[in-house]
Amino acid sequence: MNHIKERFAEESNKEVVLMCIGITSGVGRLLFGRIADFVPGVKKVYLQVISFLFIGLMSMMIPLCSVFGALIAVCLLMGLFDGCFISIMAPIAFELVGAQDVSQAIGFLLGFMSIPMTVGPPIAGLLRDNLGSYDVAFYLAGVPPLLGGAVLCSVPWIHEKWKQKEMSIIGGEKLEKMLENQTTLLPSSTGIIKKDSDPVF
Repeated sequence: MNHIKERFAEESNKEVVLMCIGITSGVGRLLFGRIADFVPGVKKVYLQVISFLFIGLMSMMIPLCSVFGALIAVCLLMGLFDGCFISIMAPIAFELVGAQDVSQAIGFLLGFMSIPMTVGPPIAGLLRDNLGSYDVAFYLAGVPPLLGGAVLCSVPWIHEKWKQKEMSIIGGEKLEKMLENQTTLLPSSTGIIKKDSDPVF
């Protein structure tokens, strides 16, 4: 809001920007929650990647907006993909770690999110005091979502490899158990055959 007050001092309804983010965030949660129902398994991560990319790009575009209408459009898009990020966070955690550990995974995620949310505003204030504007702070704020989106692209591939490895281990254990069962059954079956065949001879 301080950036908007400095850049668009002549505008009277500056608070409409926050309202736009809140409204489209609610719409995004409903919309992408429904879309996520049709995306199978871990591929929901790609929705998260898209939301990270848009949030990062929109953050970097805020200082470039010289018209108040353009800033509103950027904030509308940012709110929409913020809603996407929030709504599919839990389904992705469920797909990756399962029902037993999903609450712990979400707790870790929210815990890590609290660090930049706490440290970010003071750093932005320091940058403003030293550089005279919030532009660099917005550019830097867009970098972590872009990097996070790039890293998330590899999650489905890693998860698939891990799943294949787990299935091969389970398959090997099942094969060993089957062989053990066969070896325990073979002596008794041969003994039965001998007993049955003794009177014939």
